[in-house]
Amino acid sequence: MAEPPMSPQLSLTTQAWRFLLTGGFSAIVDFGLYVLLLEVGLHVNIAKTLSFIAGTTTAYLINRRWTFQAPPSRARFLAVCALYATTYAAQVGLNYVFFTAWEEKPWRVPVAFVIAQGTATVINFVVQRTVIFRLAGAGRLGDE
Repeated sequence: MAEPPMSPQLSLTTQAWRFLLTGGFSAIVDFGLYVLLLEVGLHVNIAKTLSFIAGTTTAYLINRRWTFQAPPSRARFLAVCALYATTYAAQVGLNYVFFTAWEEKPWRVPVAFVIAQGTATVINFVVQRTVIFRLAGAGRLGDE
């Protein structure tokens, strides 16, 4: 079943707020799963990898439809996957550096997570808005 046509591109302010709301929800998914996986004994990097996949999948699906109002596109999806692979490396690396910097401090998990997540969020918004979803209705990145 075909999706209805998308409305004109939203303003930067509207997109930024929607991106932040979506990111907040996706971060809850990511962090909740991360803490759960740490509790069951997974290594910090495995736990972060699995939670990152769940959080970024949630973010992509909501942002594509609600924030950037873009129709489905295989090329756009692949571009987002490439972006997420890049931010994955940055996020897991930063999380690990800060997680291991504070041995057994009670606040190390949330602080390391917020630093890593915040950095990835800024990178993701800038690249998605200016490259991947730019002029989504104009056929960029192969609307299908």
